[in-house]
Amino acid sequence: MIIFPAIDLYEKKAVRLYKGDYSKMTVYGDDPVSVALRMHQKGATHLHIVDLEGARDGGTPNFDVVREIKKASGMFCEIGGGIRSMEIIAKYINAGIDRVILGTAAVEDETLVKKSVSEFGEKIAAGIDIKNGRAAVRGWLKDSGITADELFDKMISYGIKTVICTDISKDGAQEGASLDLYSRLSKKYNVNITASGGVTTLGDVRALAGCGLYGAIIGKAYYTKAIDLAEAISEAK
Repeated sequence: MIIFPAIDLYEKKAVRLYKGDYSKMTVYGDDPVSVALRMHQKGATHLHIVDLEGARDGGTPNFDVVREIKKASGMFCEIGGGIRSMEIIAKYINAGIDRVILGTAAVEDETLVKKSVSEFGEKIAAGIDIKNGRAAVRGWLKDSGITADELFDKMISYGIKTVICTDISKDGAQEGASLDLYSRLSKKYNVNITASGGVTTLGDVRALAGCGLYGAIIGKAYYTKAIDLAEAISEAK
């Protein structure tokens, strides 16, 4: 299982939200590139980046920072947040970003999903963010009305090979990962699933790896030093 430390960007800073609430934001670094390099020094090879302003409002307000993180670190970088057109997808991929995550667009624009998968293949992933069993969109602020399972079925039918699945109720809360959810999804769907939300201890990492998941994202637990990144990477292997 691959460990993806997370960098969430807001106004070109590295931040974390509590359960997706923009009013409950903690700034962890004014220089996200340095944050990424420290993660790389700890042994990270893959990085999960989210443009929180893009997720809420659309667009790529933190594009320059994302590009610099990739250039400076050389890590495998995936990006989500505000990616709702072929132009934005191409912009990131042409800048060297390894994988682009469709969240809101995965729910609201099936034409974009199909077209992007046709053109860029496995560089396109879906972000399925779950709140009360249904997919949330627009920076987690809107209930799509579509169940997580319905969206999984759709994405797989469109050719998506990788899904980043977030349990919003756990995100930033350091309450542990939703093991029952990820175990069920891993058994049901033949797709690479990355768990996000609540990964707090080495026990969480061990348990998620035991579910047969492709990856796990570590966010707030890294910043609060609740989990040692190097140990988590070793445990995941």
